[in-house]
Amino acid sequence: MQETPTITAAEIARLAGVGRAAVSNWRKRHDDFPDPVGGSATSPEFDLTQVERWLHAQGKLPELATGDRLWRHLAATSTSPAAGLAAVGIRLLARQRGQRPARSTDPQLKPLLPDVDKLADELGPQGAFDALWQRFSAPGPGRPFATPDDLADLMAGLADVGGGSVFDPAAGSGATLRAAVRAGCTSAYGQELDSDLARLAGLWLALRDVPGEVSTGDSLRADAHPGRTFDAVVCHPPFGASNWGDDELGHDPRWIVGTTPRTEPELAWVQHALAHLRPGGHAVLLMPPTVAGRRAGRRIRAELLRRGALRAVVALPPGAAAPHGVPLHLWVLRRPSADAPPPARTLLVDAAAGDLARVLDTWRAFAAGDDVDEAGYARAVPVIELLDEEVDLTPARRQPAVVGEASGEQLVRTRERLAAVVADLPALMPQVTPAPDGIDGEFLNVGELVRAGALQLLGPLRGTGDGASDGDGRPVLTVADVLGGVAATGRDDGRLGQEIELAVGDVVVPMIARQLTARVVTVDGVLLGRNLYLLRPNPAVLDSWFLAGQLRTSTNERQASSLSGTLRFDVRRAQVRRVSREEQGAYGEAFRRLDAFESAIRQAAAMGAELVQLTADGLARGALTPTSRRSDQRKSPKGQ
Repeated sequence: MQETPTITAAEIARLAGVGRAAVSNWRKRHDDFPDPVGGSATSPEFDLTQVERWLHAQGKLPELATGDRLWRHLAATSTSPAAGLAAVGIRLLARQRGQRPARSTDPQLKPLLPDVDKLADELGPQGAFDALWQRFSAPGPGRPFATPDDLADLMAGLADVGGGSVFDPAAGSGATLRAAVRAGCTSAYGQELDSDLARLAGLWLALRDVPGEVSTGDSLRADAHPGRTFDAVVCHPPFGASNWGDDELGHDPRWIVGTTPRTEPELAWVQHALAHLRPGGHAVLLMPPTVAGRRAGRRIRAELLRRGALRAVVALPPGAAAPHGVPLHLWVLRRPSADAPPPARTLLVDAAAGDLARVLDTWRAFAAGDDVDEAGYARAVPVIELLDEEVDLTPARRQPAVVGEASGEQLVRTRERLAAVVADLPALMPQVTPAPDGIDGEFLNVGELVRAGALQLLGPLRGTGDGASDGDGRPVLTVADVLGGVAATGRDDGRLGQEIELAVGDVVVPMIARQLTARVVTVDGVLLGRNLYLLRPNPAVLDSWFLAGQLRTSTNERQASSLSGTLRFDVRRAQVRRVSREEQGAYGEAFRRLDAFESAIRQAAAMGAELVQLTADGLARGALTPTSRRSDQRKSPKGQ
């Protein structure tokens, strides 16, 4: 059996960050390009070690850290990256427990074992697994979409998992279980249909000595924990399953509020979660928005309300989780106690505009008995009001209208702010003229600038999931902050592997985004967030604004983006034009003004959309009336 890992032409392209056509050209133009060692004429395979040596010799593959090199090997040579990572995890777990690692029978993994051990020496077994896990979790071809950490943390907070046992019946790679561990659960259990993902989630728990297990199997058809209850359930179930077992589960004892219709698989997961909750425990499920209003599910929704099991529905902004174009919902449920009267109200929160930071506080206020009624955002709705013909639980359809007076005042303020921003736009736009000689000059990539000492490259940081930082409450600059051009909004919640304080003049670039974005840091005392590159220029050599402006070009977006599209960036490949330090100052000032202009345009667009909506709402309700313009149409007096 072949002992040397092999790689296809497509995987070589991914390894080098180029297109497949480039690999074909290399094979034609370079006689020393490695010969195929297997595969077929149409799909040849090459020795991975030989290819890496050739790429290094040609300067087409920068020197990689151990974790990057090991992950590239795993992703390129494993039939399943999840299976490859699980095999590495088993070795790391044995090392952590002081056991002799079993001899690998996987010919693709065996050559990687020295790097596995080296990474464990550098970071420890748990840190090594985390480093590879973060790379596995990043978007990429053939990899599952995991529940984002921020959303998983919100789900764990709503379920109040701290100090109790938690269960996820659709665990995936374990995102919600990891959030539960961060929130302080005492034990974690799960079930997952994909055996490789289940093994990964279980290994993560085992490496942290968290009591529990993740079983493999179909949770609905073959429940691994029949009759067992937990303190909390958090779950991101599969959406839209057409064959979920309704025929064979028609009278299942888990259907505690009635038989689940065939076309409502998500409601089967709701009842499965409730069946595994202890009385008084909470479950939080991520749901598609259609479940809140589909006619086939109205009987189940009504029964959940009558029994006091459905406590809240939260509408999330688009992009909160996959599928990213759909504004998903969170359902908060409680297993009612047998002797407790059903509550009179259910909380509906419309956070679709993106204000997730308030959701947990709003829920806690509602759970404490406070009267929640915030126009356009959240409302504690009487259950009797929801039990109408449709039993539609879509939060936006149950929010009170904004009162006319407040709407009118807000319209005036918004109009005045918009006028002021628009008036400033001409002064903000930098004055530029075409260069007499067109485009010219020498370019260096960021990797070369780092080696020359012109700048430092730090990050991107990974989340540890174990509270490694001391969490002193300082603001953290997040990817969303950089993309939105706003001040740091995150907090240090103990999930940063290390704390890196940003300084004025630093340049930050998101590793994963829809377009390449670079921002200059303008305030001290903020911490670097996860998935951000930090470029710290030597001010004697590089102007910060010049560097940021050079990075964010459309050429660099193509140059630095992954093969899978403009989603993942390697900033080391981005190019910067070489000009004198004196010239950089003028270019930097132009880039700074352009950044201010872009920010103003963004504000104007947001206020313009708000103004349109406020005006349309006011006109439709009669709170606003059209202004007559007859004075402009008066005829001049006769004879004049």
